[in-house]
Order: sequence, then C-alpha cells, then structure tokens
Amino acid sequence: VQLQASGGGLVQAGGSLRLSCVASGSFSRVNVMAWYRQAPGEQREFLAEIIQNGANINYAGSVKGRFTISKDNAQNTVYLQMNNLEPGDTAVYYCHANILTPERGSRPYWGQGTQVTVSS
Repeated sequence: VQLQASGGGLVQAGGSLRLSCVASGSFSRVNVMAWYRQAPGEQREFLAEIIQNGANINYAGSVKGRFTISKDNAQNTVYLQMNNLEPGDTAVYYCHANILTPERGSRPYWGQGTQVTVSS
C-alpha cells in the first residue's frame, strides 16, 4: 500500500494550489483520508480530514475557509484545494490515510510529502 502526493510548488501570496494524493496497492477500503503539513522546525500539523463517504469533514481553524478537502472514492484520491495562500502556509504537505487490508486490518499510512512554498 502506498500514498503518493503531488501538486506542490511555488506560488505567490494570494495564489492557489491543489494537492492530490492517491492510494495504491492491494487493500479492501480506504477509510479516513487527511492532510497534514510540517514547516521547518515545527511539529507536524493537522489540516483537514474526510471520512470514507465524505459525510464528515473536519478542518483545522488555521485553514478553515481557505482550504477545501475532497475525495474521489472511485480513484482512491484525496484533494486539498488551497486558496488565498499566505507565506505562513509554506511547509511540506503530507497526506495520511487509514487503510484496511485483510492481512493487517486498519492501519495508518503516510505519503512522501510535497513541498509548498508561498512567496510574499
């Protein structure tokens, strides 16, 4: 099982980016999918999560109203639309998922991270 994140880059303040993360491999179901970020010298920070069917979505206060998480269940892909980006959003962004496999049950997985840099 792997999570592959993409979509990071360099953007000016006020701009937008959309991150994607796809789950691949052999598994029964992808449960919660989420996004985190980690700035240099900081702890990893929760940003947003979406439950399997999309009925339950939660955001950190720091991004609520600017970031939108969504999910394509058929493609096992989670997105993070980031609008009105600020220099303080500069970080490595990670996707996370709880994935169910017959062999291991439900376990957490992390993607490799994608760099987002916002210039002032």
